[in-house]
Amino acid sequence: MTTLNDVRSRNTAPERRPRTWSRDTAETKTLRVLRWVVIAVLLLVTVFPFYYMVTLSVRDIGSLIADPARVWPNLSEISFDTYSNVLASVADGGQGFAGFILTSGLVALGTVVLTLLIAVPGAYAVSRLQFFGRRQISALFLAVYLFPSILLAVPLFVFFTRLGLRGAVGVLLVVYVSQTIAVSIFMLRNYFQTIPESLEEAAALDGLGRFGIMWRISLPLAGPAIMSNALFVFMIAWNEFLFALLFLVEERDNWTVSLGLAQLSGSLEVPTTILMAGSVILTLPIILLFFGSERLLAEGLTAGSEK
Repeated sequence: MTTLNDVRSRNTAPERRPRTWSRDTAETKTLRVLRWVVIAVLLLVTVFPFYYMVTLSVRDIGSLIADPARVWPNLSEISFDTYSNVLASVADGGQGFAGFILTSGLVALGTVVLTLLIAVPGAYAVSRLQFFGRRQISALFLAVYLFPSILLAVPLFVFFTRLGLRGAVGVLLVVYVSQTIAVSIFMLRNYFQTIPESLEEAAALDGLGRFGIMWRISLPLAGPAIMSNALFVFMIAWNEFLFALLFLVEERDNWTVSLGLAQLSGSLEVPTTILMAGSVILTLPIILLFFGSERLLAEGLTAGSEK
């Protein structure tokens, strides 16, 4: 039964309308739009330069000079002769990049192997063993990496010149390992600290020694971190230019691919299409390695964030 008060309250209470725009809804819709805007900007900034570099490398040089700003190449003018010229040896009229790639690959892989052979046990020791000055040594590893390369370039150049080793590829291995080993130990130490010590203590109770624990327990768990560190070291050694210029510039047969590309860019006789083809060859291995190890790289970079 409807009372008089019910009728009055029904007539005086303001009518409530459903809220269509709350703060959470506005933020969600805004972020949804911004996500695609950010993705589009990142793609434009990162992919477009590489795409334009590839198009320049396959276009005819006459067409490129006549219309350098054209983004889409005509199918009729696409040619891969520039890549053949870049990879061919100097004796065959090319630029000799096949030899440069081989040298860079050997130097980069050698740097990765030597760095990990030293950095992995070093990082494990700093992470697990107790010794005097442990914290200071850990900070020193990072401080050494922060030294500018130019500070090391002059004394190393004088040192290896007096030893008569300038022009030898092995010199680059020594220099690159000395550059990367400090930061590798610092990074891997953080990853080893995320591994629970209780696992190693349980393995010790089962009779494993220190090396057995490290080989069977710690290294498999730190696998993603070691792989990401190896990729990081490989990219440094593959792209490095300063020390390659200092020690190998007089020995063309021992040039790395970054040094060879720099010499191409400084020559007025080399067409832009060949220079772009060399740039693609320098960049392509890093891109393939990144996409091939993307999952391991992501796991390794975030492994120490949940300690």
